[in-house]
Amino acid sequence: MNKLLTVLLALMPGLTLAADEGAVAPQYRFLTFLVFGSIIALTMFVTFLAAKRVHSAADFYTAGGGISGLQNGWAIAGDYLSAASFLGIAGLISLYGYDGFMYSVGFLMAYITVLLVIAEPCRNIGKYTLSDILAFRNDPKKTRVAGALSVITVSTIYLTAQMVGGGVLVKTLIGIDYEVSVVVVGILMLAYVLFGGMVATTWVQIIKAILLVMASVVLVFLVWAPYGFSLPGFLGAVVADPKVQGQVAKLLGDPASTMSAAELGQRFLEPGLYLKDPLDQISLGLALVLGTAGLPHILMRFFTVPTAQAARKSVIWAMSIIGGFYVLTIFLGMGSAIKVGAPNIAGIDKGGNMAAPLLAQYLGGGADSILGNLFLAFVAAVAFATIVAVVAGLVLAAASAMAHDIYVGVIRDDHVTPQEQIRAARVATVVVGALAIVIGIAAKGQNVAHLVGLAFAVAASANLPCIVLTLYWRRCNTGGIIAGMVVGTVTAIGLVLVSPNMTYPVKVRADAEKTLAAAPAKRLVLQAGVQQAEPAARHSAELILGRLEKDVKKAEDDLQKYAGKTTSLVGLEKPLIALKNPGIISIPLGFLAVILGSLLWRRDKRADDMWDELYVRQNTGIGAEKAQKH
Repeated sequence: MNKLLTVLLALMPGLTLAADEGAVAPQYRFLTFLVFGSIIALTMFVTFLAAKRVHSAADFYTAGGGISGLQNGWAIAGDYLSAASFLGIAGLISLYGYDGFMYSVGFLMAYITVLLVIAEPCRNIGKYTLSDILAFRNDPKKTRVAGALSVITVSTIYLTAQMVGGGVLVKTLIGIDYEVSVVVVGILMLAYVLFGGMVATTWVQIIKAILLVMASVVLVFLVWAPYGFSLPGFLGAVVADPKVQGQVAKLLGDPASTMSAAELGQRFLEPGLYLKDPLDQISLGLALVLGTAGLPHILMRFFTVPTAQAARKSVIWAMSIIGGFYVLTIFLGMGSAIKVGAPNIAGIDKGGNMAAPLLAQYLGGGADSILGNLFLAFVAAVAFATIVAVVAGLVLAAASAMAHDIYVGVIRDDHVTPQEQIRAARVATVVVGALAIVIGIAAKGQNVAHLVGLAFAVAASANLPCIVLTLYWRRCNTGGIIAGMVVGTVTAIGLVLVSPNMTYPVKVRADAEKTLAAAPAKRLVLQAGVQQAEPAARHSAELILGRLEKDVKKAEDDLQKYAGKTTSLVGLEKPLIALKNPGIISIPLGFLAVILGSLLWRRDKRADDMWDELYVRQNTGIGAEKAQKH
């Protein structure tokens, strides 16, 4: 077996690559508009009903604390299962097998931290925001400013990735310009938050989570049924699939020449095809597991329930729903790998983000069938609703930081009327929403895949150390909170700026030259494959050849674009660190900064005096309801 194996396996009958105009043929796009419109109309109706229930700041920020544990569990799932979870993980599994599922494990394990450490104390101590927790026993103004800036930073980073994802998704499916797509996402998100506040956001997230789980269950049923719902039977089909074997051979390169087809298939179920550096895997895992507990839009959800018991129940429900969904991603991803094929998936999106929608299209009858395109439209519409719901939660978190923490808490020193609080919240929502739209448009064409990981890293390095230590360490004080926020945020962002995530012109040009040098030989092999392929596979071979020409064109464009350039955004020719995920460095530094800052700060009388009250309240909830009503 030699390098030709990759090409031959990629040319198996049944493979088709989508055309450049997107996944949906023009004659079927009316189905996409119909399904998108139906889901949007449903969520807007919910927003209309919710707007009638928003009469106070508590209603706007926390739905008046009237969300049950079950409802909040579904809402947390809707808030947490972002486009990265649904589209991204299914895509990673379809292209890289086992390693993609490791993301699912990291996301799910995070809720153990939330359940055991964060949920109940946050419900008992906080009122509306992260900064409420930090300000309870520390200098209110200083900690509110530090907390608000961190919340805005994390939310903006996460928002950018979601806005770009929404724009690309709509453009890919129905051909609407990217800029228009981003504006549509922004307007919908603004409508949910501006008029319905947390009430509308909660119910939109619940609806979206239910639709997402329903769509996934239906797809998994259709994928798994032919194998008698036998896991060994399904995994055996994955291992034996020529498309999977071809993808593994492509990923492994030269080492694949000594492996049999069965060994290549088995390799798909083993680690190392995507996450190749164990230290980077550990770093990523730390950010995912610990970062969730510091995400501001997740923390806000614990203020929406009436009791600490309901907060715990909501986490348990969320873990059950999220865990069940992530199990389904195994079948979604691997089903896409054997039904659609990696070349087809990557032909639409190199990151594999269209794997689940393409699987739906295949299961419905293919690209030329009405049912197939209806399935695709439904799954894509759910993905779109996912993006809008997550964006709404992020905007609400950022707006609450600006309005409640900075304007009400710092500028007005809490001397505002309820009407002024709501007005400030809505103005802040418009500001954050407009900013999200502008950033989303400005980020067009940029690789924003690392931004979700960066958001988790900042949350784990800045927010979590401050929350945990102010709740559980008597000596923690204002100096520690400020130091932790600054060091954690700056370290996480700084390490990403000097990591392999950035664009390094020297490497880009070297890769482009390598592509151009290898292109003639590959072209000859592919042209021979086109001539020798069976009629059923010839079209696929021609499309793969066309893909090579696009890679060549991109390489030529890269050489021209980066001609004369030698350094990255921060002036580096190559990365200073090999880690793509900085959590293993930035998280310990965040905790260390809180500890040292607290020890070096002058003795904080407020922090000492309030410790006993905080300890009792976070463990018993005594006084929480009265304080929240106030």
